Amino acid sequence: MKQLADDIRSELSFIMKETQKSVKASMSVVELTIAIHRVFSAPMDKILWDVGEQTYAHKILTGRRSVMHTLRQKDGISGYTSRSESEFDPFGAGHGCNSISAGLGMAIARDIKGKRDRVVAVISNETTMAGQLYEAMSNAGYLDSDMVVILNDNRRSLHPKLEEAPKTPINALSSALSKLQSSKLFRKWREVAKGLTKRIGKGMYEWAAKVDEYARGMIGPPGSTLFEELGLYYIGPVDGHNIEDLICVLNQVASLDSTGPVLVHVITKEDKEVQDGKQIGISNKYKEEPYESDSQPNNRSETYGDRFAQALTTEAQIDKDIMVVHAGMGIDPSLKLFQEKFPDRLFDVGMAEQHAVTFSAGLSCGGLKPFCIIPSTFLQRAYDQVVHDVDRQKIPVRFVIPSAGLVGSDGPTKCGAFDITFMSCLPNMIVMAPSDEVELANMVATASCIDDRPICFRYPRGAIVKSNSSICHGVPIENCLRAHSLLSELGIEVTVADARFCKPLDIKLVRQLCENHSFLITVEEGSIGGFGSHVAQFLTLDGKLDGSIKWRPIVLPDNYVEQASPMEQLSLAGLTGHHIAATALSLLGRTREALLLMC
Repeated sequence: MKQLADDIRSELSFIMKETQKSVKASMSVVELTIAIHRVFSAPMDKILWDVGEQTYAHKILTGRRSVMHTLRQKDGISGYTSRSESEFDPFGAGHGCNSISAGLGMAIARDIKGKRDRVVAVISNETTMAGQLYEAMSNAGYLDSDMVVILNDNRRSLHPKLEEAPKTPINALSSALSKLQSSKLFRKWREVAKGLTKRIGKGMYEWAAKVDEYARGMIGPPGSTLFEELGLYYIGPVDGHNIEDLICVLNQVASLDSTGPVLVHVITKEDKEVQDGKQIGISNKYKEEPYESDSQPNNRSETYGDRFAQALTTEAQIDKDIMVVHAGMGIDPSLKLFQEKFPDRLFDVGMAEQHAVTFSAGLSCGGLKPFCIIPSTFLQRAYDQVVHDVDRQKIPVRFVIPSAGLVGSDGPTKCGAFDITFMSCLPNMIVMAPSDEVELANMVATASCIDDRPICFRYPRGAIVKSNSSICHGVPIENCLRAHSLLSELGIEVTVADARFCKPLDIKLVRQLCENHSFLITVEEGSIGGFGSHVAQFLTLDGKLDGSIKWRPIVLPDNYVEQASPMEQLSLAGLTGHHIAATALSLLGRTREALLLMC
């Protein structure tokens, strides 16, 4: 088994060198993954993973080793579990904290259908700040259906104060106690004892329950009784790098006849894979888990996030009411500048997007100016709070939406396709998108000044570069400029306009374009129902489409854009300069030239 673990780590190292994608999270769960597959019989038994980055060893062990070099590439295997990819992936993982909910549903379905398969949900401590996790555990405890939850505690917390807290020790005593807790005899004795004390009387039962809680508190780490209160039988801690102990505990858990939900607390070490990495030659620049999977190494170019942080820090030096609320899996490195200058004005709430939104609303009600930073795809998780707690009450929360649009190898689970649509439909929301770093800084200043309604802006994406027939919102302006150049070579005069605002729509600009042009194309890196739809609504109500104006929208396709390089994704989505120019030629009736342009 030890040799198998070493082989998998070597394989993961090779994959990292080939794909330049971090495999750090998977390195730390190699032994755990081996033990799970040794004890449970997938795909008959359902194994769910809460964070996709943990699953690469799982993929290697389930018949995908030969294609791991295609990880996160076009037409390659996903960086997350995928139902369409393998029967060993019963549920897709991209956004954290869903595995217990899905696993509980599968367990209940199994019970109703009279089947005997087992359900295992592997969660990580990075997701333990998410509310859905506790909702699911509470419901699992109430329903009391058999399932196993494995907490992969890699001793990494999203909160720095928790990282400084004492760590749960792993030693021979804790290992022996974990094996005792998981044994059938111990569990049966405990259930019999509980039944006897219930018969003796309420007072005796309550006294015995307190003794049991105290004893289990002595065995388990601080906070372990929380899981018991939620109705999960706690076992642990277990050394996550001792395969024999893991197999022993999981075997005993699997052999229990009727357990209800069980939580096995497994301790892994993040520095273990780094140490192993040094032995097998992993380059230093891939050791640290990046904020986004497509992040560049430390010598990366300056990003929109960097420029945003610089602009926000400048504003915060002038306005002491500016606060930052950040939600996600680890803080964006670009915010380090703000954090260093104003440590008491930045609140990193972890994977708790719903809380982040309403917390920001409370800060605003208290007279502060919160900038709530949530990546586009994760803002979807807090949409009810955006609508009910912020927009309905016209509370001036400033939503900053990074990772908007296409996200390359992170694929559809992290694609920020929908924010323009779901934010611009709200009655009180102001929706902006900068086309360059200068506009981004201006939007930060604008947002800090607006105090009568909520406002949002996404980045990076698209600038008035030419004299103002295409209107761009949120797409890299270079593609519109390439289309402008291609069409100019064919003798077609083109105007490129930067819309900046999706809502309120710049009606004056749209009317001016309609007066001076017969053809109008709107371009955005967002889904149907966004900026183009707002333009179409105005053109229709203003009677512009009753006359000589012909309008065409260019938006993301009505499907989930699969993983690929950024340029490949733009091509798949029809947002390259050639695609934009071909749309213009088709609109002009020059179909043959449009086809030739795309050849």
